[in-house]
Amino acid sequence: MTAATHHNTPDLFALSEIHGPVLRPGDDGYADEVTGFNLSALHTPEVVVGATGVDDIVRALRWASATDTPVAVQATGHGANFPIPYGLLITTTRMTGVRIDPDRRVATVEAGAKWRDVLNAAAPHGLAALCGTSTDAGVVGYTLGGGLPVLGRTYGYAADLVRSLQVATPDGTLRECDPDQEPELFWALRGGKGNVGVVTSLTFDLLPLPRLLGGGIYCRGEHAEALLTTWEDWTHQVPEEMCSAFTLLRLPPLPQIPEPLRGGFWARVAIAWTGDPAQGESLLAPLRSAAPVSIDTVEDMPYTAMDRIFMEPQDPLPARECCALLRGLPPDAIRAFLSQAGPQATDFALLAAEIRHMGGALARPARLEDAICARDANYLLDSVGVPATPQAAKAVETATTSLYKAMSPYGTGRTMINIHGTPGNTTDRARAWTPEVYTRLRQDKSTYDPTNLLRFGHTITPSGV
Repeated sequence: MTAATHHNTPDLFALSEIHGPVLRPGDDGYADEVTGFNLSALHTPEVVVGATGVDDIVRALRWASATDTPVAVQATGHGANFPIPYGLLITTTRMTGVRIDPDRRVATVEAGAKWRDVLNAAAPHGLAALCGTSTDAGVVGYTLGGGLPVLGRTYGYAADLVRSLQVATPDGTLRECDPDQEPELFWALRGGKGNVGVVTSLTFDLLPLPRLLGGGIYCRGEHAEALLTTWEDWTHQVPEEMCSAFTLLRLPPLPQIPEPLRGGFWARVAIAWTGDPAQGESLLAPLRSAAPVSIDTVEDMPYTAMDRIFMEPQDPLPARECCALLRGLPPDAIRAFLSQAGPQATDFALLAAEIRHMGGALARPARLEDAICARDANYLLDSVGVPATPQAAKAVETATTSLYKAMSPYGTGRTMINIHGTPGNTTDRARAWTPEVYTRLRQDKSTYDPTNLLRFGHTITPSGV
């Protein structure tokens, strides 16, 4: 143990066999250890354990169970949507191992691995993984929430490809989960997030996909309506190999943003196509003729260059995210969206308002039943604001509330847990699942975490609590 013994706190003596750092507020390294990618979630746990391996996680959970200390887990902190004000935070940033089995086309990753680690390890074998819009995000947290990939319409959710998991339940028991061993845990962890345990490693299928056609078609924001209406009609005609999203971007004049995008208001269609590049290019013709194209970054690229498609921020920042699953985009929905976020909404305070095309493989049942409840959506609305100051935070919250209220008549009433945003009360948290799945998850919570140690973030309560 590298720290905390000097505090002479009896409760921490049981953590003395942990190999990674054990820190308390005021210790050197504490602030860096608790800080994740989303700087809006400022964590101040009473204890933080920097796990170096499975044994550290198990020991930390056994201590937490014995002392009735609530627990949270953080890898990269991209999904941090709720501050951890007390209790124990387990960080997994040191557990970044990735093993590729090219013959079986599977990857096994440790709890803190990023998608970038997986893509770089798989690429020499001509293989790819179902990552999301940023390869800087952690594999495990993303997958436990279902995992909405850039190539979701073609291949489904990331959780659909999971073969097995190793998980430590809150009592410190290490369990192997697959369709035959611990099948209920296997179900709950694929789409139910981290409600029933701390996943220490994950094994999933890889895809034989070394390259793809991807990038963005950018028009000036004043052409948003023409591009959006064309894109919506186009989405009804393209095959499953075409994955896309329409985004309105209001980019600040920061040096991290490349010219000429810096400081501009843009309407963009981001695309990813897994078929023949020439066919993909021909399919893009209606979008390129919908409005004057200012920037076109679509190109044949190695799969490892996936970040070029959505060009998400690579540096930590405060973020307020929110989402809603949509049944469709009729003309009224398009007008409602543009009234909130379009060129006439000059005081719209969000960095991005995006509509993702769903359907295809995302609509089909998983080969093995899981807890994902977004298969009935045809589109997904997602937004991000940057509450860098108290004034900005108020404006971001106002814009977020107004946007989702305007779009609610076109929604399914549900969200996706990974991009739900700050979880509210029990009713709000439940919107990530159908009532049936939510009830089943609460029953599983009662079985594996009856005292609700895992209570931070987008978690649920055990049945009867």
